[in-house]
Amino acid sequence: MLNILFINPVVREKGLPMHVPYGLGIIVAIAETLGHRFQVLDLNALRPPDQAIVEALRADRWDIVALGGITTTYGSVKRALQLLDGALDYRPAVILGGGIITAMPHDIMSLLPRVDLGVIGEGLQTFPEILERLESKRDDWQNVLGVAWRRSDGKVIVNRERPLVPMPEIDQTPYPAWDYFPLDVYFSNSSQLFSEEAYFTRRRLDVNASYGCALICRFCYHLGLTGELQTVETEEGNHEVVFGYRRDVRWHSPRYVVDMVKHMKNKYQVDFVCFLDENMMTMHRSSKGQWLTEICQLWIQEGLQPQCVRDKVPHDLDKCDGVHWGGTSHASQVDEKILPLMHDAGCSWLCYGLESFNDRILKQLGKGALRKHNIQCIEKTVKAGIRPTPNQIIGFPCEFFDSIRDSMTAWEELGLMVKPFFATPFPGSEWYYKYRQLILEQYDGSLEAFLLDLGDCTEVTANISLNFNKCELYGLREMMLNNDKRGIDEYEKMWHQHHDQPVLDPEKIPWFAKYKTGEEDKYREEIKAYSEGRLIEVVKGPRPTA
Repeated sequence: MLNILFINPVVREKGLPMHVPYGLGIIVAIAETLGHRFQVLDLNALRPPDQAIVEALRADRWDIVALGGITTTYGSVKRALQLLDGALDYRPAVILGGGIITAMPHDIMSLLPRVDLGVIGEGLQTFPEILERLESKRDDWQNVLGVAWRRSDGKVIVNRERPLVPMPEIDQTPYPAWDYFPLDVYFSNSSQLFSEEAYFTRRRLDVNASYGCALICRFCYHLGLTGELQTVETEEGNHEVVFGYRRDVRWHSPRYVVDMVKHMKNKYQVDFVCFLDENMMTMHRSSKGQWLTEICQLWIQEGLQPQCVRDKVPHDLDKCDGVHWGGTSHASQVDEKILPLMHDAGCSWLCYGLESFNDRILKQLGKGALRKHNIQCIEKTVKAGIRPTPNQIIGFPCEFFDSIRDSMTAWEELGLMVKPFFATPFPGSEWYYKYRQLILEQYDGSLEAFLLDLGDCTEVTANISLNFNKCELYGLREMMLNNDKRGIDEYEKMWHQHHDQPVLDPEKIPWFAKYKTGEEDKYREEIKAYSEGRLIEVVKGPRPTA
């Protein structure tokens, strides 16, 4: 039996703790099933001072300290490991998992030398194998799939990827171990401004009913859950993680999903469920229209349909029994036939990553949707009685005044209230690798500085817009919010006084085409000029001088 301390790091310092960590919750449940001793230290929920963290680290003698999350947890993970080294006079094994290490294992293992093992991609089978080896005092990792580890000389080795758990075996996954997390904190932050029902909810929990997405959006980061993660052998005989276009989407059975929600309602009195799935409508399409249909039918049959929907009366939180829910959809994938049934089962909102209403931008994103699809999905969803949440982004590589105006026009025509996010090249996305050199130039070559700067896309971090600098993006977004068309017209005239033609196709930038072939050193000055917004002869000024 091992003694494990699980640490849930702070996801975003400026954000409230709104989501019980679903993946870590499952890993904790696996450890419980295997009979190990453990405790959970939830830094994201509790936000304790350093001294409290040190006291928790010293509360027992740990064999393993396991932590992980998405890339934005990097700062919290680093601080926890620094405190760990200073607090203990012995050395527990440190295991790191999640997107933070999956996207770039060599980099993260180098930046965080205290990490002994990294779990790459899905950990459902990898983590139990690691526990079995540590319990039996075996430290031979070369044949364990899906891990990064350190050789005796300190060199980081990345093993081949582990195959994903297939369907229907995925239904054997235990429910997250919610009991070990401070649910009072998370329930106090249940409200989400997506619909009336979501806003007034008192107890919300989340469900991940499927894994991955069939689409290839170039700005979206990958977690290695869709078959897109592959390892390629390097010249030194090591491996590097790459993300390709292979897609192997998986989903839990409707019975698994509905039984989990019933468990949530019966044990925790949950009145709202948020589906964390990347794209529920993709799963519905992949199942030939069966998956969401069966979930909704079973939801109603098992008594989870909200009373207000059943009786066709306004929502009253004090009287409404049942469970409302919301989730993700896609403009070109939405099935008009399933929407009314989703509404009848209690779906009150659907989140659409519309990103832009400009076809040029949408084609460059690889979303598989156009302006017309964005408009149609909003109209179809509203017609079904479900509130659409239209996420948008500005600051794409080839964003320009035409794409900004197209989005503003669509907002006006559809009656949308939107505050766009900023395009952010998260590690694990295609654009992170494509624009890596440009990104690092903005942080004086420091990957760690970039990781520490990453947030929730409400602020500009690394700017990958080839036409606008950071100041311009903030100003343009403000004018978009105020529907200040005149201000945008005036600034466009000023922009053209300082520049030649805008960059509408990144493949035509001289330095960009070259650095992709490994000749970036020859174009380092041009890349640096882009990152600083300077004008030089080779790069003909798509950004004004600061």
